[in-house]
Amino acid sequence: MALVRTTVTLVFMLAAAGCASLRAPTCQPGEALSVSELLYFGTAKPTGTVTSEEWAEFLRVTVTPRFPRGLTTWQAAGQWTGADGAIVREASFVLSLLHADDERAESAVRSIAAEYKSRFNQEAVLRVKSHACTSF
Repeated sequence: MALVRTTVTLVFMLAAAGCASLRAPTCQPGEALSVSELLYFGTAKPTGTVTSEEWAEFLRVTVTPRFPRGLTTWQAAGQWTGADGAIVREASFVLSLLHADDERAESAVRSIAAEYKSRFNQEAVLRVKSHACTSF
C-alpha cells in the first residue's frame, strides 16, 4: 500500500511540475526583457507553392507594418504531420521577431499567422514563443 501511495504521489508531483510556467530570465543592466518569436510558414498550397515574390509581398504588406522596427527571415526545409496523419515535407519561410510582451504585439503575431493561413490556404503556422534579454 505504501508503494502505491508513493507512486501516486510521485505521478501527481510530476504532472503538477509539467504545468508550472518557466520564469522569465533576469536581464542584466542595459538589457530589456523581450519576447522572441519564431514563426514557420509552409509554402505548399493547392495550386503550387508560395513564391519568393509572394513571400516578399506578404512581408511588405502584412508583417512590416506590424513590426516596423525590424525582423529577420530565412528559407528552410521542414516536415510536419498534417491533420490527415500524412507526413508533409516542404520548403518553408521562417520569421524571427523580437518585441515587447504586450497585447498589441500578441495581437499582431496572431494576425500575421491568420492572414498567412487565409491568403495561402495553409492548415497551420508553427509559432515558438520565448522570453529573452535583448540589447542593441
